[in-house]
Amino acid sequence: SPRDLKDNWLPVTSLVLIAVGLTTAAVAIVAHALTGMPWAAAIALGAIVAPPDAAAATAVLRQVGMPHRILTILEGESLLNDASAILIYKGAVTAASAATFSFADAAPGVALSVVGSIILGPILALISMRVMGVMRRSGDTPTNIIAQFVITFGVWLLADRLGLSGVLTIVTYAITAARQAPASTPARLRVPSYAVWETTVFVLNVLAFVLIGLQIGPILENLEPERRLAYLGVGLAVLVTVIVVRIAWVMSYNTAARWRIRHYGFHPPRPMMAPTVKGGILVSWCGMRGIVTLATALALPNGDGGTVFPHRDLIIFTAFCVVFGTLVLQGLTLRPLLTRLDLRDDDPVGREVEHARTVAYGAAIAALDGHTSPQSDAIRVELQSALLHANGATSSEGDTSRAGLRLSAVRAARRALLAMRANGEIGDNAFHRLEEEIDRLELSAS
Repeated sequence: SPRDLKDNWLPVTSLVLIAVGLTTAAVAIVAHALTGMPWAAAIALGAIVAPPDAAAATAVLRQVGMPHRILTILEGESLLNDASAILIYKGAVTAASAATFSFADAAPGVALSVVGSIILGPILALISMRVMGVMRRSGDTPTNIIAQFVITFGVWLLADRLGLSGVLTIVTYAITAARQAPASTPARLRVPSYAVWETTVFVLNVLAFVLIGLQIGPILENLEPERRLAYLGVGLAVLVTVIVVRIAWVMSYNTAARWRIRHYGFHPPRPMMAPTVKGGILVSWCGMRGIVTLATALALPNGDGGTVFPHRDLIIFTAFCVVFGTLVLQGLTLRPLLTRLDLRDDDPVGREVEHARTVAYGAAIAALDGHTSPQSDAIRVELQSALLHANGATSSEGDTSRAGLRLSAVRAARRALLAMRANGEIGDNAFHRLEEEIDRLELSAS
C-alpha cells in the first residue's frame, strides 16, 4: 500500500535503484569479460536478469506468517524494480541498435519518460474509473471484466505510443485505481474479477516459460557441443553473480541500518520490526527471477525487419539459466531457511484487522439504529457474531426488508473501512482482508 511504501521507502528504494544498478553493472562486466559481448548488449543482459520477482517468495512467506515489514519490502521491490530495470534495458537496446549513442542526449528522454509515466498513470486511472462506473450500470459481470482488461492494455499501449514507460505507467495507474475502485465497485463484480485476474497472471507466467522453452531447444540444437558448454558456463557465471551481488548489497545495507539504530535509535511511524541480521539474510535470499526476465529476453530484436540483436541466443539462454537456477536453488531452499531463521513479529496486520473489524461492524450496527423490526434484530445478532469471528448467519430467508437492511449495514461498514484506509489507520493488507468479509456479507444480502 502507499502507506507501507512510505514507511519503508529507504530499503525499497535501495533495492529498486541501487541493487538493480549494481546487478546490471556486475553482470555486464562478467558477460563482457567472458564473451567479448558489446557493452550495450552486456548491459541489456544485466538489466534483463536484474529485477527479482517476489511473487514466489511472498507466496511462501505468507504461508508461514513472516513479519509484515519483510513482506512489504519484498512486494514494494517487486512492484517498482521492473520499471527501473526496463528503463536501463530500453536504453541499452537503443544503444546497441544505433550507430552512435550519447548518454547526455538520452538522459532528458529518460527523465521525461519517468515523469510523464508518473503523471499519466493516475490521470488514466481516474478516467477509467468514470468509464467503468458507467459500464457497471449494465450489471453484466463478464462485460465489466473484459472492459478491465481492454482498458489496462490500452493504458500500456498509449504509454508506449507516447514514448513513456509502460511498466511505470501501469504501476501508477494500478495504485490509483486500487485506491478508488473499492468505493464504487460492488462485491458481485469485484469477487469474480479478482479470480479472473489471478488466473490470467498464472496463465501468462506459464506461457512465458513455454515460449522461452521453445526458444531454448533450437538454440541448443544449432550449437556445437563445445559451444553448449561455453553457453552453460556463461549462464552459471551470471547466475552466481546475481545471487552474490544481491547478498552483498542487502547485507551491507542491513549492517548500515543496524549501526544507525544503535547510535540514533529506531523511531518508525508505526510499530514494525527493526532490521536484524536474520531479516537481512532472508531478504537477500528472496531473489528469484520470473516472468519479467523471460519477457524482456524474448523481446530482443530477432531480425524480423532489421538486424538481430548481438548475442541474442546467448542472452536468452543465460536469462533462462538465471530464472531456472534461482527458482530451484533459492525457491526450494526458502522454506527450510525460514524454519531455521524463525522470524516473528507481533502481527501488526492482525491487530489492524481486529481494529478495523470492530470499527466497520460497529458502523454497520449503528446504521440499524432506529429500526426495531425482527429483521433488524436478526441482522444485529449476525453482525455481532461476525465480530466474534463467526461467518455470519446462513439462513436463506428471502425477506426483502431484511435484505435491504443488511445492504444498508454493509454499506456503512464499507464506508468506515474506506475511511480508515484513507486516513492511514490501516494498510492495504488489513483493508483487503476486511473487504473480503464485507463482500461475503454483501453477496449474502443480494
